[in-house]
Order: sequence, then structure tokens, then C-alpha cells
Amino acid sequence: MVARLVVAAPGSGHGKTTVAAGLMAALRARGLVVSGHKVGPDFIDPSYHALATGRPPRNLDPFLQSEDLLVPLLLHGAGGAGIAVIEGVMGLFDGALGTEGFASTAHVARLLEAPVVLVVDASAASRSVAATVLGFARYDPRVTLAGVILNKLGSQRHEDEIRAALVPTGIPVLGALRRSEDIHAPSRHLGLVPAEERGAESRQLLPRLAEWIADGVDLEAVVRVARTAPRLSGTAWRPDGTWTGPRRVVAAAAGEAFTFRYTETVELLDSHGIDVVDLDPLHDKGLPEDCAGLYFGGGFPEVHAGALSDNASLREGVATAIRGGMPVVAECAGLLYLCRELDGLPMVGAVDALARMTKRGALGYRRATAPRDTVLARAGARVTGHEFHRTEVLPRQGETPAWEWDGTGEGFASATLHASYLHVHWAGHPGLARSFAAAVHARGR
Repeated sequence: MVARLVVAAPGSGHGKTTVAAGLMAALRARGLVVSGHKVGPDFIDPSYHALATGRPPRNLDPFLQSEDLLVPLLLHGAGGAGIAVIEGVMGLFDGALGTEGFASTAHVARLLEAPVVLVVDASAASRSVAATVLGFARYDPRVTLAGVILNKLGSQRHEDEIRAALVPTGIPVLGALRRSEDIHAPSRHLGLVPAEERGAESRQLLPRLAEWIADGVDLEAVVRVARTAPRLSGTAWRPDGTWTGPRRVVAAAAGEAFTFRYTETVELLDSHGIDVVDLDPLHDKGLPEDCAGLYFGGGFPEVHAGALSDNASLREGVATAIRGGMPVVAECAGLLYLCRELDGLPMVGAVDALARMTKRGALGYRRATAPRDTVLARAGARVTGHEFHRTEVLPRQGETPAWEWDGTGEGFASATLHASYLHVHWAGHPGLARSFAAAVHARGR
């Protein structure tokens, strides 16, 4: 039995991440083992979940992973936990465009049979909050709206007015939070600044966040709501590898510039005999001993381009390893790092292209196909993924693109290199882990 609830909101900007991470931290401070999950592909919010819970971050996304995998992935990620707190994405009913809410928070809540707690920014309304909550409660009867947390209240009188208006709706108020200048997570061009980049500042924020939530939220009522969720049928997801031979080392980009990596990617590689070792391209001067493969995930290299470029020792070491045939997979930030230049500064140069910041971003789900055999996929393999960046790479593709979608190619690929803007959740496409691990083992012989 997994006690669970979904933290949702009418739209972005109501304080979902702050409240969700605060609930995780406050419940953990009460002695509960808490598992944190994020609806959708986002990497940034889960970085705060990991700090709050002390457990690896997890994503739940029907588009990236398939509807059938959501319950198994929740059971896997929440193993050993007393409660799972699942943070939603955008507004409760907002999903992939043109799909009637596919991959929305409501869709995930239905699949997980999880009650929903609605966080509402009440700073610019009073009685109208009740109309908003009632509309969300009635919009889809398949979703159980079990309570509301009022956020950014200005005074006790303000709170009393909203509480009175909510009484006829029958939706209980689980929490009332005052505005607080001390509770703030800075943002920039792609959302919140990842917790890893803020270092000690993020760690110092969590106790204040937990105290703020504990003062304004009825935590016992929240736990009671989570325990109303029915028992889930199904078994926990498990990585599909059963490797028993010699193990190999893959260096995976980490540190302040490379903060995006799905937890299940590492677990899948581990099951295929791969030891994933962190590599910080900002500070490490060389590759780890016995390195047989490279994985460069997402992050913000554009913010740290100067320091990445200054670390010429590692750039040259990576370039030499790739020229020598070392298998490498790079997603988004990793693609930028492998280019010749990023915003005019020298990078690794393994990809014959230039990268730069732009004013407009690319954001959305993609269905992609591998045009040829590569280190990551066989020709014709189909994947679901997402783009999330505000940079461009010119040219957009090499002689062999990494993926094709909407009739065009994107990225750069070969028998040993795969570099693309596309983020793919490997739990939804475990063949990618098998292919990459096989190439690493072949290299390590």
C-alpha cells in the first residue's frame, strides 16, 4: 500500500513546487519516509524534491514512459516510503496540446488513483477562490479533489473570507499560507534555478520551507488524505538487465553545469554492468580511471560557458577519447558541450557545429525515429521524448542525424556518438540502455 497524493494548481505560478517540496520536507521532519515525484519531463523541480526527501528524484510521464508504466514506476520509486508526494505540472488539466489532456496532472492522478490537493494563489482574490476551486472539483468527476491549500494570503481577515466562501463547496481547506519573503527560489530563462547550482543556499532553504509549511498546513490531514488512496494493482518496475560479467565505467556529466539526469537511466545502466561515475566538466581535469564510455545529460552549460571553456584539460581529454572511438551519448546540454563553440567560446569540438543562445526557446513533446543504426538505437527504432532549451545549433544535423521527426533530421550520430537536443526517458525505451551498454562493454574489452 502506497499512501499518495498529487499536489496540483489551477495554472503555473501558484506555488506548486514550493508547497510540494515544503510538504516533503515537513513530512520528513515529522519522521515519515517521503518519496518525491514530478509529473512530466521536468528536471529542475525534482532537484528540490531530492533535497527535501533525501531520496532520488523521480518523474512520471505517460508520454515519455507509457500509461502502463506509471504504476510500476511509482511502486518502484516509492519503495520503502511511507508516503509519496507527486507534484503536478502546469494547470491540473493541462496536457499535451491537441490531446484532450493527455499527460496532464489530472491524467496521471487518474492512472495512479491518487487524491488531488489544489494549491491556489489567493493573493489577488477572496471569495472568487471558492468559484475556482468548485470549478476544478466538478470539471472531471474521475479526479478526486480532496482539499485545497491557500497560498500567498495577506491577512487573517483575507483567510477567513475565503474559508467562509469555501464551506458550501464541501472542499476542505488543508492549509493557509501567508506571503513570505524568506521563501523564494530564483528563476531564469528555463524556470527555477536547479537546486544543485544553488548549493548551500538550497540546503538552507529547506528547513525554513518545512517550518513554513508546518505552521500553515494541517499535516495530519494531508496524511489522512494520502491514505485514502486505494491499493494499487501491479508490480514495481525493475531494470531489465541481468549482467553477471565484468563491469565497465561510464563517466556521466554532473556538477553545477550538468544537473539533469533521470534516476532510472543510471539504474538501467547499472543492471547492464555499467558503473556510472560522476564527472564535473567545470572542475575535473581528466576522465576517471578505466573510463569506457561517456554520458552528457542536460543542464545549463550556456550559464557556465566561460568556466567550461577554461577547463581545457578536460575538453581535450574528452575530445581525444571520442576521436579514439569511446562511446558517447549527449542530450541537449551535452550536445552544446560537444560542439566546436558555445556562444563563441571553445568547447570539445567532437561535433562539427556552433551553438549559441537565442531569444526564443523550443519546448514540447516529440515522437522521433532513428534513421540509421547508431550507438544508441537501431534503424527504425521509435522513441518519445521532449525538447526544452533556448539555444540553437548550426548546422542542425550532421550527415547522419541522431533522430528524425516531423520530416526533418536533428542532431549528430555515428557508430560511437549520439548527440541530440532530445531528452528520452530510458525507462520507457530500455533498448537504448542495452545498446549503449553493449557498446561500452565492447569498448572495454
